[in-house]
Amino acid sequence: MLTIEEVIQRLKDGNARFVADQKDGKLQDSSRRQALTGGQEPYAIILSCADSRVVPELAFDTGLGEIFVVRVAGNVANSSSIASIEYAVAHIGTPVIVVLGHQSCGAVTAAVSGGDNGYNLNHLLMHITPAIAASAEGATVNDVVKKNAELTAAELVNRSTIITKAVEAGKLMILPAYYNLDTGAVDFL
Repeated sequence: MLTIEEVIQRLKDGNARFVADQKDGKLQDSSRRQALTGGQEPYAIILSCADSRVVPELAFDTGLGEIFVVRVAGNVANSSSIASIEYAVAHIGTPVIVVLGHQSCGAVTAAVSGGDNGYNLNHLLMHITPAIAASAEGATVNDVVKKNAELTAAELVNRSTIITKAVEAGKLMILPAYYNLDTGAVDFL
């Protein structure tokens, strides 16, 4: 297993290749599929928005089995996304979680705009409300997206004993990040 520092560097290097249109495309063939039938050992967990323009596997130039991706609108820490992350932390020992917000997030835009979006979407958007409240007066949607990633990273620790224990033991690091739609660059916040 890679160290936390090696994982972060690997993610940054993969994103640099993606931004430069020089993806290596490794670990995406039938031999890799076959190698993974016995199990998985992803080196990072990415809690990402469900937005179709944000594809963590591509943005970090990864192959099959390298990252454990949990996608939900607004990259929120709800019970299901936290449980999925807990699985990767407790049963696989993945050492890094990246909470990946993105430019022009529709879920954050809807939360900022307010109004009635129906029961289910209103329930999801309430997870973004703390980021709106913590943002400066007149903050842009993208400012709220960044604040949401930061608060969601903290929320993972606050709401999960499994995640808290792994962080306290030095076995896990959680990083908020921001994906730029226009360049493909990921900014670690």
